[in-house]
Amino acid sequence: MVFSSLTFVLFFLPAIILLYFFDKNPKYRNMVLLIFSLIFYAWGEPKWIFVMLLTVTVNYAAGLMISKAKSKKTRVLWMLAGVGLSLGFLFYFKYCGFLTETVTSLLGVNNPFKSPVLPIGISFYTFQVITYTVDVYKEKVPVQKNYARLLLYISFFPQLIAGPIVNYKDIEGYLGERTVLADDFYEGFMSFFIGFSKKVLIANTCGLITEKIIGAGEMSIAGAWIMAIAYTLQIYFDFSGYSDMAIGLGRMFGFKFLENFDYPYTSKSITEFWRRWHISLGSFFREYVYIPLGGNRVGKAKHIRNIMIVWMLTGIWHGASWNFIIWGLYYGVLLLAEKYIFLKIKEKIPAIINIVITLVFVIIGWIFFYYIDLSEGIRHLGIMFGFIKTSLTDPVSTYYFKHYFVLLVIGVLSSISWKRIGEKLFAKRIPNAQSLAASISVWAKPVAVTLLFLLSMAMIIGQSYNPFLYFRF
Repeated sequence: MVFSSLTFVLFFLPAIILLYFFDKNPKYRNMVLLIFSLIFYAWGEPKWIFVMLLTVTVNYAAGLMISKAKSKKTRVLWMLAGVGLSLGFLFYFKYCGFLTETVTSLLGVNNPFKSPVLPIGISFYTFQVITYTVDVYKEKVPVQKNYARLLLYISFFPQLIAGPIVNYKDIEGYLGERTVLADDFYEGFMSFFIGFSKKVLIANTCGLITEKIIGAGEMSIAGAWIMAIAYTLQIYFDFSGYSDMAIGLGRMFGFKFLENFDYPYTSKSITEFWRRWHISLGSFFREYVYIPLGGNRVGKAKHIRNIMIVWMLTGIWHGASWNFIIWGLYYGVLLLAEKYIFLKIKEKIPAIINIVITLVFVIIGWIFFYYIDLSEGIRHLGIMFGFIKTSLTDPVSTYYFKHYFVLLVIGVLSSISWKRIGEKLFAKRIPNAQSLAASISVWAKPVAVTLLFLLSMAMIIGQSYNPFLYFRF
């Protein structure tokens, strides 16, 4: 089940809201959330729920044993048992096929191993349960003795399938009793339908453009750029839209998740881009990999090592394919170059130029990300930058550019924080500018969101293209 489906919007969501608010008893409300979350996950592929349950059960037991252990060695062993089993499941389902295929290909023999189907959301809930077990070991959080609460933390349907990755210490206080104020429910409702509109109206349409241009055969220079821009917008509005929906849903039920995107396409550097893109993933790798390795409080050689390890793992986390590894290392090299070579140069360049340069590098990165076959990705980049001779335009790209130009412009404009720009331009020139904007928003926001929601629902009825890109991660 996906958030942007008629089943979810018309049946699942109204049902859980009605039952959740039927009784204020915290145990009852947790039971409703847990039952509906398990139904949500089991929808379509019920068998994979047992992998998640086993992961939670082992880490629940590991947490209890860590809290009871009297020696550091025993605590370490139980922590490694919980984390090891979780990573073991992730490795088997996501990477074992890739590893055996690579080895057998190098040896020139047939690969007898058939890659298993990847359980939806395993990359996300694996990292979440690791934050629990490791933080219990580090005594950053108390052990959770209530199994149902730990299971709710992992299985809570808003963030279960495609994040954001919610750190246990950030949500631990909400697993017992929660208060849902009318303002919280309203803001959550608005956030959900804004994300819903971003996904359905922009991401899905950009995905259609990408699919049609790629499937048209020989690509022109214009086609290569239009596809790259469309995919850049698709992946942002797909994932940030999902995060908005997840954060909104969580708030409707009393959970306050941290933001996962902060207008990353307006970043002035690659470093800034990764502070704004998929913030929860970056936070996980920083806290549980980068800092334990020594972070930047080490010599230059070790710092370079730490950066490259983190970004290789970031690439691998996204998928078991060489293109993801190359994509991760690509960003590792860019970040190191930025820090050790171009830092002082970038400070002298106007902000708008830095934004454009950063965005070009990001678009190039998305080409590596898109193509599983590296040779196809390199060919696409060769066409984009004129290294491969081809036509300037083609009928397919011309058609989609003419018919969807306005939508692409809307996508670009929606990637910019106009609120921040307005504050910089008018805050000092217009007295009470912020209060004026807030008063306008009181009536304008619900009207705009309602219209976008109705348009999105109309689009869903007629659309056949409606996947979430991050489901495969």
